[in-house]
Amino acid sequence: MTSAWTSGVGAQSAGPGAVTILNGTTFALAAANGDMDGTRPHGFFFRDTRFVSGWRLRVNGKDVEPLAGTAIEPYRAMFVGRVGGNALESESHVIVERHRSLEGGMVERIVVHNYSNETFAATVQLEVSADFADLFDVKAGIRRAGDGSMSHHGKDGLEFSGTAGDHRLLVRIRDSQAVAAPGGLEYRIALPPQGEWVTEVAIEPSIDGRGSEQDARMGQAAGAASFPAVRQREWKEQVPSVEVAHYEVGRALLTGRRDLGSLRIFDAAHDGRVVVAAGAPWFMALFGRDSLLASFLSLSVDSSLALGTIQALAELQGTGTNPQTEEEPGKILHEVRLGSSQSPELGSSGAYFGSVDSTPLFVTVAGELTRWGVGGQTLHRLLPAIDAALGWIERTCAKDPHGFLAYRRSTPTGLANQGWKDSWDGVTFADGRVAEAPLALCEVQGYVYTAYLARALIAQQAGDEETTQHYAAKARRLKDRFNEKFWMADRGYFALAIDGDGRQVDSCASNMGHSLWSGIVDHDKAPQVARTLMSPEMFTGWGVRTLSSRMKAYNPASYHNGSVWPHENALIAGGLMRYGFVAESQRVATSLMEAAAFHDGRLPELFCGLDRSSHPVPVPYPTSCSPQAWAAAAPMHLLRVMLRLDPVLTEGKLYLDPVLPAEWGKVHLRNITVGDNKINLTANGTRFHLEGVKEDLEVRRGRRGPLADMLDVMPGTA
Repeated sequence: MTSAWTSGVGAQSAGPGAVTILNGTTFALAAANGDMDGTRPHGFFFRDTRFVSGWRLRVNGKDVEPLAGTAIEPYRAMFVGRVGGNALESESHVIVERHRSLEGGMVERIVVHNYSNETFAATVQLEVSADFADLFDVKAGIRRAGDGSMSHHGKDGLEFSGTAGDHRLLVRIRDSQAVAAPGGLEYRIALPPQGEWVTEVAIEPSIDGRGSEQDARMGQAAGAASFPAVRQREWKEQVPSVEVAHYEVGRALLTGRRDLGSLRIFDAAHDGRVVVAAGAPWFMALFGRDSLLASFLSLSVDSSLALGTIQALAELQGTGTNPQTEEEPGKILHEVRLGSSQSPELGSSGAYFGSVDSTPLFVTVAGELTRWGVGGQTLHRLLPAIDAALGWIERTCAKDPHGFLAYRRSTPTGLANQGWKDSWDGVTFADGRVAEAPLALCEVQGYVYTAYLARALIAQQAGDEETTQHYAAKARRLKDRFNEKFWMADRGYFALAIDGDGRQVDSCASNMGHSLWSGIVDHDKAPQVARTLMSPEMFTGWGVRTLSSRMKAYNPASYHNGSVWPHENALIAGGLMRYGFVAESQRVATSLMEAAAFHDGRLPELFCGLDRSSHPVPVPYPTSCSPQAWAAAAPMHLLRVMLRLDPVLTEGKLYLDPVLPAEWGKVHLRNITVGDNKINLTANGTRFHLEGVKEDLEVRRGRRGPLADMLDVMPGTA
């Protein structure tokens, strides 16, 4: 995923030990001691704008030396440091704690401890600055000359104001104990031996007079639960609990579940609707592809995320033609950016549509929700949006000589590549040349295939035989055409893309793993694809690379040309399992769980594609988002793949046929929602036991769950 449609993938380093906390569209990024340095991508951010750029705590003119800094919960962090003593002291006796939380802005409780037998007198200064910089200028390290900000100080604290386009921006810094000055807040303290001093500072941002969803809680009752804490607790109670005998697998699952809960955005205009942001810190906004895939990967945890995401995307669906934003009727957006929108509310303008795969994935997820028995009348009301999306797909395919879904940007400032590998060099030939649009990507044709099948399934459930046959037949024809045009028999794998001249873009890339996931690959070709994906040139021991090490463009430390992406590997594991490559799927799943163990249980957005044989620790990619939605959802989907758990509520069936890796041991899940069933599942290896299944849900061993597996039973397609 790239930044706001004109930016690259690079980002400045936040420095060693940097700590991020987030809550909805608000996040804060700071150094290990809690300070924020405006020359780095630090700060307090609200709706894609940095409201506070400088936040530096000094005691008697000295910076606080970091001892520990960590996010206790996604929305709160604790920093512990010490203040240097004088020349006669061998060590410091003054410890500073900073307890930071995001609730209606940011609240920071500062505690200074005097662990000496002498009185400690000090001047404590909190230096504050605000630049109201755009999120992506901060990310890229760009400092623009703008309207600037005015600082006011008085009894209530500090106030900074500025503008961004037509918007009025304001941030207040409040603390009743402080003496406000132009550069920040100041405190004079005198601590007795073994004494402590406590104060609390609040940051309150607003755009055009509208603040965040809840007022900062200055002076709230001790022990009162904060709004983010309530949401996080409700999330834990709502989603299935999981216990795994293997500690690291269990930790990866629990960490992913927690992170996914922290990346939810709540839409105040639609009570109860929740969508998934793409990732922290730079992508705390609704995306098309990212939010759809993340919500698909987490269907077994909370299907309401997928439903809320497609509802929000349907409301923002293209209605007109705008080359500058690449909007077209029926098209699903690539991303929403709140900082540039007409209104600060989710669902306003500020949308960019330069994505070729968001639209078929939108329809595909609607079909998945139908299989899960989710949505009901809500999905029925979305049918015009689903059909409008299919209309865009069919019109766009009709323009391609081979009938494939291809892309070419309509504005020089748009994304040159509009699939999931959307960096400028994300699509290359085997000899290293960058392929030029128009390009029909192999994985995108698979998404179109599942979109056609999704619409056929929805029609089949409604008793609409004509529409069922129409889209099932289109899926069959596309599958035949794909296997004819993309397959390279002499290489044993599928071309990465077909260019505008009809040439196969012949790189050996991970994208064909998505084709296995979608089911568009003919069964006779699947063994060669599986062997290629699991070859030493593609499989690192930690996961499948985005590009084979034999390709000229290969770089294990690049964004899309040799790195390993957990979400993609979760899809590849699902594709391998679909075609019966159980051992290979288990190997991918286990390697990812092992990689998570080196990141404290959290899978990052991506990591470098270096071989495990020579690098026994997965090497981080320097600007990887963490937490990131589809990476957070990957362990959950991997567990579902190993359980071979596939609800088909349109037939009243639940398919379950576990093949859990032996080293994982026993897995116990409670409160899995399947239709109106709340199921408890215990599994170990190939054995399982279920509780809570109602009589109207038939449980079957074996598999016929994924959308593509339904093609043979749809009328007129066998």
